[in-house]
Amino acid sequence: MDALILARLQFALTIMFHYIYPVLSIGLGLILVIMEGIYLKTKDPAYLRMTQFWTKVFALTFAIGVATGIVMEFEFGTNWSTYSRYVGDVFGGALAAEGIFAFFLESGFLAILLFGWNRVGPKMHYFSTIMVCLGAHFSAIWIVVANSWMQTPAGFHVVGEGLEARAQIIDFWGMVFNPSSMVRLGHVILGCWLAGAFLVASVAAFYLLKKKHIEFSKVSLKIALSVAFVTVLLQGISGDRSGEIVAKYQPAKLAAMEGLYKTQKGAPLTIFGVINKEEEKIDYAIQIPKMLSYLSFGNVDAEVMGLDQVPKEDRPNVRMVFTAFRLMIVMWVVMLLLSVIGIFMWWRGTLFTSRWMLIALVPSAFYPQLANQAGWVAAETGRYPWIVYGLLRISEGLSKSVVANQILGSIIMFGVVYTFLFILFVYLLNQKIKHGPDVVEDQSTPYHNIHQAIEEVHNDNRL
Repeated sequence: MDALILARLQFALTIMFHYIYPVLSIGLGLILVIMEGIYLKTKDPAYLRMTQFWTKVFALTFAIGVATGIVMEFEFGTNWSTYSRYVGDVFGGALAAEGIFAFFLESGFLAILLFGWNRVGPKMHYFSTIMVCLGAHFSAIWIVVANSWMQTPAGFHVVGEGLEARAQIIDFWGMVFNPSSMVRLGHVILGCWLAGAFLVASVAAFYLLKKKHIEFSKVSLKIALSVAFVTVLLQGISGDRSGEIVAKYQPAKLAAMEGLYKTQKGAPLTIFGVINKEEEKIDYAIQIPKMLSYLSFGNVDAEVMGLDQVPKEDRPNVRMVFTAFRLMIVMWVVMLLLSVIGIFMWWRGTLFTSRWMLIALVPSAFYPQLANQAGWVAAETGRYPWIVYGLLRISEGLSKSVVANQILGSIIMFGVVYTFLFILFVYLLNQKIKHGPDVVEDQSTPYHNIHQAIEEVHNDNRL
């Protein structure tokens, strides 16, 4: 393999591994805000125990997320220096904003969230929880804005020529609110919320099957399914809007996603099929006539561009994009079914006693992760051959001095390190789940002590 393929492979592997953890941090951040908010409203110590338990899991995901995220920034300079020079003005502003408004906010209040239980009051601790949650979300905002600019560039002009060419911002807010940024941001955030909700649901279902921490698990499962139900419905709306943006601004990507080799009016939506690259068609296709035209342009007879209008050397890997996109959709359907059935069984009063449903929920923590990873693969490989869509090719962004052997060596090194990190993450997460909330319940919970003391003083005054 040459340096370009290895550099792309390295970045793909490092970012996909990293992407496991920020989505959990963002999703669990929302769950923590909900749980601690209910505690402050009800004064029920059970919600405090839940908050403390999931805070420890949040801390684990945050720590590994930070450690794995640093690597990618070095890769910009080592493997993609030409690209970094080209987008430096754009990414400089976005990443600086991410550091100021997100990382410092999140890390600044993280210590209070983790260690401030008996050092600050309940309201101040809750404020810290909200700030950490917002910090995690702000981080996603600026990262998605930067990536969306690469998909649909706006608010800039190009200065210089050849290797010295670079994009220079002339409208900061035009860059931020580029045509795809807000839609893609909503899609990403909702995916993170699903990851957090289904992790909680998975652990709660596991406890209920083992008949451990029953009350803790029942309440946790209710909260998780409520968040998942609302979020998965919103994700469906967001996905539809994302498809419209892709159809308008990246028609070649849409054609690859749908395996549409020929431009046609009234294009069908392919539910299932096998890409036949040699004959440029879909074998065993199950399709809904004219539905792709309707979903893309709101008109059943609208013309949808096919890959026949794209030179073969400039086409994405159709099989990869097509398959990844459908894996994402399948995972969304599975999460939708679990959420709807779970809410219905909760309403009927059979959720916590249905063994088959609890068994189905245990592996559900993997479904949003698979959907997020598959969506990223479809989005990023679908814009081939562009690293900045329509402006800079992937091959042009590669560092001129980097060699294949160096990249291969770093891939092997990162592979070893990341394997150990993942094993460590799974081990520590498993240990926390095994210990369960009993570790928290056996401790003296400061908020409960405060309320108990207030109640005792009130009773003494009455006497």
